[in-house]
Amino acid sequence: MDIQLPHFDSVFSTDCVIFGFEAGELKVLLIERNEEPYQGWYALPGNIVGLEESVDNAAARILYELTGLRDIHMRQFHTFGEVNRHPQGRVVTVGYFALIRIGGQKEVAPLTHFARKAFWHPVNDLPKLAFDHTEIFQRAFKKIRVKMNYEPIAFELLPEKFTLTQLQNLYEAVLNKKLDKRNFRKKMLSYGFLKELMEKQKGVSYRAAKLYKFDRRKYQKIFQTELAAQGAVAS
Repeated sequence: MDIQLPHFDSVFSTDCVIFGFEAGELKVLLIERNEEPYQGWYALPGNIVGLEESVDNAAARILYELTGLRDIHMRQFHTFGEVNRHPQGRVVTVGYFALIRIGGQKEVAPLTHFARKAFWHPVNDLPKLAFDHTEIFQRAFKKIRVKMNYEPIAFELLPEKFTLTQLQNLYEAVLNKKLDKRNFRKKMLSYGFLKELMEKQKGVSYRAAKLYKFDRRKYQKIFQTELAAQGAVAS
């Protein structure tokens, strides 16, 4: 027997908060809208989910169409369902965030007509965004601030080889506060998952600093050891 599903007047969309770090600044990827509503406004990359695609696949497709970025590991962080969040009807959106290494491109020509361009914008000077995208951004920003306390997500924003100064600048940009240089370095090195390389910075006018690399295997080993210890205590 066929089951008749009720008709729903709402649709789903995805909105992506993509963070990058460049020249000591934390940045977010925005688009400039090319059609109403909010024509000419800045917004997060996002659009409607197709009837025959998953929300995850839609997020990847929409991000590629608007920015040209592929194969970005994105994480769902919240669903936004306020009744009047979209002026043209009932739209529930699933928020995603990602942290990536910024490449050489500062602007990207989108592959869709409703965005004029995609570009990186500093988070500390963000204008009011279209729809409820300011709220979506703020919730994602809060999420990564919390996650940086217990996950090594900061290293997704840095070059593969980095200095301790670059690492500290990143933490200061995300946490929006100055950190004591000596204490910060001591703490980071004490974790045991930073690998000191036999290399130094190149092409700098000041004294070249040592380069480091995040050792993911070492981090996972430390993490598993801590979990095992916690399990032994609990039992």
